[in-house]
Amino acid sequence: MSSQLVPAPDAAQRGEEILAVFDTAFGELLAADPAAFRVKFRKMAASAFAFYRGTACLFYHDLQAQDGGPGSGPYEDERTGQVWIHGDLHAENFGTYMDATGRLIFNVNDFDEAYVGPFTWDLKRFAASVALIGYAKALSDEQISELVGIYATAYRERIHALATGAKDDDVPPFTLDTADGPLLGALRMARSLTRFGLLDSMTEIRDFERRFAAGGGTVELDAATRYKVLAAFDGYLETLPESSLTRPDSYRVKDVVGRRGIGIGSAGLPSYNILLEGNSDALENDVVIYLKQAQTPAVSRHITDPRVRGYFQHEGHRTVISQRALQDHADPWLGWTELDGAGQLVAEISPYAVDLDWSDIDDPEEIAAVVADLGRATATMHAAADDESGHSLVPFSTERAIDAAIAADEEGFGRLLVDFAHAYGARARADHQTFVDLFRNGRIPGL
Repeated sequence: MSSQLVPAPDAAQRGEEILAVFDTAFGELLAADPAAFRVKFRKMAASAFAFYRGTACLFYHDLQAQDGGPGSGPYEDERTGQVWIHGDLHAENFGTYMDATGRLIFNVNDFDEAYVGPFTWDLKRFAASVALIGYAKALSDEQISELVGIYATAYRERIHALATGAKDDDVPPFTLDTADGPLLGALRMARSLTRFGLLDSMTEIRDFERRFAAGGGTVELDAATRYKVLAAFDGYLETLPESSLTRPDSYRVKDVVGRRGIGIGSAGLPSYNILLEGNSDALENDVVIYLKQAQTPAVSRHITDPRVRGYFQHEGHRTVISQRALQDHADPWLGWTELDGAGQLVAEISPYAVDLDWSDIDDPEEIAAVVADLGRATATMHAAADDESGHSLVPFSTERAIDAAIAADEEGFGRLLVDFAHAYGARARADHQTFVDLFRNGRIPGL
């Protein structure tokens, strides 16, 4: 099975190709808020990995050219080509969250790009990110190959265990009791954080009530905008499960502000923070949620199945349904709404969110252990979203379908990911330099 990319054109041709993909993915948002994209592109210019993080649109454009449509690439068929996928699975999209049962979990996070597509697209995106991280840490090609192979093996073993009826005790989630190494470090850091600390960083007490503090990227809203946001909030409440709010006062809005400076993936998307009463009268139990215009996932431009496209009301609904499918016991505040005709994602700004920090993970053995754990986490995520997750879009056991597909060519599976990681890692590094030259020379339209 070939995993070679379509040969890249020369730098000038590739530059034009990158600009065309950017125009399709970012054009409208960039025109509406060029300042936000100047910030986004400055961050992307910092490193090849930062560029890779911000260009899922380019990745899927290239993957489509290599593999064709869903179901036509290696290990893809009518089932494995249409499973719930994360959509932007790279080595930095993992971290901690507190689930609906109050348990701290380490797993995949950030589901803005989630959709339905080939399971191999998640694996290839992760594998290329390992190649980029390995290169940045001056690991040899052989060491990078070994790391990607370890990820593939861990994924394969966990999928097989789940497909053959492994019990929950055999495949537990990564928690304070089961994780080790950097994963345990992230969980312990999350445990040391507090809701009061988050509130203290974002709010202040005025006239015996908590309100958002000025500065830090907050934007005061005019009366008309505030009214629209509160109306959207009322619509959001209807999308929450009954178990989410146990105290009626939890619905009470104390304050609302606009936000600037959202991350690389959300440049140009309107966002608002809403301060809620929380589950008691105590001011330290207040809750901050955000309401953000949901983006069009990059992978969706390459999935033409009308059944998939027609399943979602809008991108906010798509993001929430996807996250609930892929993540066990998701954020109880997770929901969707509409504002000015656009789908919105709503979720809590959690005080317990800590991303996996690769800056101090340098020892090859430690990197290998982390990569293996992330392979297991990926498999568990893919297996969670199927006929048992309550959604009819994927009406079969994904772990069994993936297990059978890999079993048809065990030896080729790891090799596929290793070859792709090296090939796309090299392309991403070259693309990064091309992008920097385009940006610094004023070649990106609208900026």
